[in-house]
Amino acid sequence: MTPDSAMTIGRQALEVTFMISAPLLLTALVTGLIVSIFQAATQINEMTLSFIPKLLAMFTVMIFAGPWMLSVMIDYMHRMFTSIPWLAVS
Repeated sequence: MTPDSAMTIGRQALEVTFMISAPLLLTALVTGLIVSIFQAATQINEMTLSFIPKLLAMFTVMIFAGPWMLSVMIDYMHRMFTSIPWLAVS
């Protein structure tokens, strides 16, 4: 395995990680922002108020984006396993 191929594998792993985590992280960010605006407008200072909406929003996103996330992970792992013979030769 050359340093070039190791860097390529690492870069692809990071890309897949960012692609898979982006929907959930963006959902939590948007939900937290909406709840914070609601709390500021109503002057409700309850720290646990944002937990349930974030949990429900992330669960909903997991239902809709879950199959896509799983297919991205399976595709990446398939590419990694099929490239093992060429990595051992290099």
